[in-house]
Order: sequence, then structure tokens, then C-alpha cells
Amino acid sequence: MQLRTGYELIYSFPQPTPIILVVNIHHSRASDIVVPDVLITAPSLPVTSYRDSFGNWCNRVLAPAGRLRLTADCIIRDSGRPDEAFHAAGQDTVEDLPEETLQFLLGSRYCETDLLSDTAWQLFSNVSPGYPRVQAICDYVHNHIVFNYQNARSTRGAAGAFSERTGVCRDYAHLAITFCRSMNIPARYCTGYLSDIGTPPPYGVGDFAAWFEAWIGGQWHMFDPRNNVPRRGRILMARGRDASDVAIATTFGPNTLESFKVWTEEIVDSSLSGRAT
Repeated sequence: MQLRTGYELIYSFPQPTPIILVVNIHHSRASDIVVPDVLITAPSLPVTSYRDSFGNWCNRVLAPAGRLRLTADCIIRDSGRPDEAFHAAGQDTVEDLPEETLQFLLGSRYCETDLLSDTAWQLFSNVSPGYPRVQAICDYVHNHIVFNYQNARSTRGAAGAFSERTGVCRDYAHLAITFCRSMNIPARYCTGYLSDIGTPPPYGVGDFAAWFEAWIGGQWHMFDPRNNVPRRGRILMARGRDASDVAIATTFGPNTLESFKVWTEEIVDSSLSGRAT
């Protein structure tokens, strides 16, 4: 099947302001892209790009004073299959982990392992290592946090999500990642598009989604504690230690976000016509 994915961000800046944007589909899905997700700015501005230390594609823009519209509209092929589960995946011992996974055992800005390690061991030490333990963590986090857009807060970390028991998908991911790392399971944060295909209506307002990957059975496997059921139409954009590494937009000055739209829709007739942006 084909999916139309994209976004529209409208900012207002009181003065010229640099921005870093992490808004492109991950290079691991490059062969699936039919219409590229080219960043378009209005007014038209120079855009320079680079890869960060995690391999994510980043864009640099100097926003002028005034109103700035940032948008992209992409078409991508997808298998349409639901997320896979790997029940037999075991847990690697720390001494056997590949060096590139070790940084994902450590605490980070939103994943305070020092505050939640004891709690993690109390909750999950008796669960079988590997997939069963990661899934138990996802089950716990899914039931512990109540999803509420009104309670979103950019300063909330995993410890806050644990104590407040409310938040959005990034809070679910941060808490699950922190518990995994506390149990010596490398875990990394993921952001991207997630369709509503196969889920019952009514559908929520479009947004970017957050999930995570855990290193078990000798490779990375995807987990989604927010939904905690297999979903279809998941499109990765970026990976990092937590949300601070893969923020959609990092602005280096005061600004107002006037409008925020995200879409992930199946193109039933496979034509390129459809949504107006």
C-alpha cells in the first residue's frame, strides 16, 4: 500500500532565529519513498543539511523575523503488515553487548535511570529476561500512564511520568526506556509517523508518534508502550537517546508556534491526487 505523510508547521519569530529540524523519513526507508519529503519553506529560504551522530538527517534554517511556514508532503510505500513481535528474543549480557549499544544503557536528559533503577528491579526482576521482560515493562507503562494531550509538558522526564501517571506518547517511551536501561537492556527513543489504519474511529488529531527499540536477541526490536498492540503504517523518522536528540524543531530564540498539522493517510486508489496542504 501507499501512505501520504507530511506536516505543516507555522511559526512566528520576533527576530531572525536559527532552527534545526529533524523532519525527514529515516534513511532506512529510502527505497520505499515514492515522492520525497522535501522541506519547503515560505518564504523561500536556504536550507543546509547534515547527519547527526545517530545517523538522522537534520536541516538548518535561519528563520527571518515574521511568519514562517514549513511543510512537506510525501508518498511512501509500506507493507501494510502490523508490527512484528519476537517472543523468543533473549537478553544479552552486558559484557556481550556490541559497543555501539552501550550508550543506550546510560541515563539521559529524559530517562533518569538513577532515580528509577531500584523501582525497575522491584517491578521486573522476577520476569524472564529478554522479550518477556521488555513486554512486561510495556504492559506496566501502558497501564500506569493515562494518555492526555492537555497534560503534555516538554520538561517532564521518565521520573515525572512515573509519579504523575499522565502524559503523551513520548512519556510512555521515556518511562519504558528508563526501565529497560535500568534492567541492563539497551533502549533507544524513536519518532515518526503512525497511521490510524486498522484502528476503530474516531481518530485523534494527527501528530508525530514516539516509540522505542530494545536490543534483545542480538538486534534491535520495536516496542510501543503507548498503544501496546501491533499497528500498521509506522514510518520511522529518527532515533536517539531520548526526545532531546530527535526534537522535530529546535529553535534558538523566542517564537510562537501558530499552527501544527501532521498527516499519515492511506492512498486507497494509489493516485497522487488527494489531500491539499
